[in-house]
Amino acid sequence: MKIVFVHRRGPGQFVHLACHLANAGWQVSFLCEGMNVKLPGIRVLRHRSANALPDHTKPASHIDLHSQIGHHAADTLATLVAQEGKPDIVFGHIGWGSMMFARDVLPDTPLLGYCEHFYHAKGRDVGFDPREQVSLNQRKQLRLRNSSQLVTLEQIDAGISPTQWQRAAYPRLLRSKIGVCHDGINMQRCKPDASVKFTLPDGRVIDRNTPVITYVSRDLEPYRGFPQFMRAAAKVAQTHPDAMFLVAGGDGVSYGVPAPDGRPWREVMMDETGMDPVRIVFLGQIPHEQLIALFQVSRAHVYLTFPFVLSWSVLEAMGCATLVIGSNTGPVEEVIQHGKNGLLTDFWDPDLLASQIGDVLDHPARYEPLRQLGRQLVHQKYDLDHCLARQTGALERLAAG
Repeated sequence: MKIVFVHRRGPGQFVHLACHLANAGWQVSFLCEGMNVKLPGIRVLRHRSANALPDHTKPASHIDLHSQIGHHAADTLATLVAQEGKPDIVFGHIGWGSMMFARDVLPDTPLLGYCEHFYHAKGRDVGFDPREQVSLNQRKQLRLRNSSQLVTLEQIDAGISPTQWQRAAYPRLLRSKIGVCHDGINMQRCKPDASVKFTLPDGRVIDRNTPVITYVSRDLEPYRGFPQFMRAAAKVAQTHPDAMFLVAGGDGVSYGVPAPDGRPWREVMMDETGMDPVRIVFLGQIPHEQLIALFQVSRAHVYLTFPFVLSWSVLEAMGCATLVIGSNTGPVEEVIQHGKNGLLTDFWDPDLLASQIGDVLDHPARYEPLRQLGRQLVHQKYDLDHCLARQTGALERLAAG
């Protein structure tokens, strides 16, 4: 069958499914503004880039941007149809407007939407910081930011969210269209390895005998609890002189805001905490195989997040049988039960986090059952082969009408 994936910057969440379908003999195309990897057997159709937001503080800016993206994607899709005929199915991310006009190009083709995040002015990531006052202008901006998703949801045949928590954010009247299936975690790759060694940039070699605490985020920023992690790490470093802290992530800002003085949050928090740079190693953004090795040597992995999209990394760490200490926020609570398959901590309480890290370092055997049950959960609910089979089945059913 012929499938077109639509994503502003591919391959994104479709990477596993697209490769799986291409290997199974499907004709796979990617319609996107940009593609950061080359995938074998998959054709890339680039549409025109949208202009940058003229003023991101103005509510109308986001809908202008999303409309631009939707028009460019629809024009490229229409050219494809004119040259090669209709695809059997289209599966696209609905967050940036790319699917807004897909039904106008393909009146009879099944359309499936990837439903990642629907914004709210309270109860989720916006306003989670108690110091943040959500203005009327921000509320209007969020409502218009959601508008392209609402236009898309009205016309698609079905949607998929990776977690129940993400699905629950969508309006009740449209939620019945949305099923839940995770993108999948490769359990053949994410597994314990007692012999693993991790080489630091300075040449030091870390193995499982080293008391290592890990933290991973695309960028080191408040949205993912980086300041709280650093404050807790500084306390643990004082009471556990052998503990090492390994941190992976860039110095940009993916979701939140820059530090007030414009410096990277890494520098700000090193100055605030006075952490010994010998005890904490900042690895930057690392390749995926190194990330898995990092989890495999970790005594405990800290994952803090605003109520926002759940990172693959927390499930990959659990798949490696790494004990995860996560924040007691909605997306994490869907996965981790405190004291059963991991630990939960108050996002805003670095003292509690430090206490939990210290106890794991002092009594590693006590937490072995939690590590095993964490891996078991990921295997049962998020295994890549199982998720790919479910996704493929959904696509085949939709394509068959």
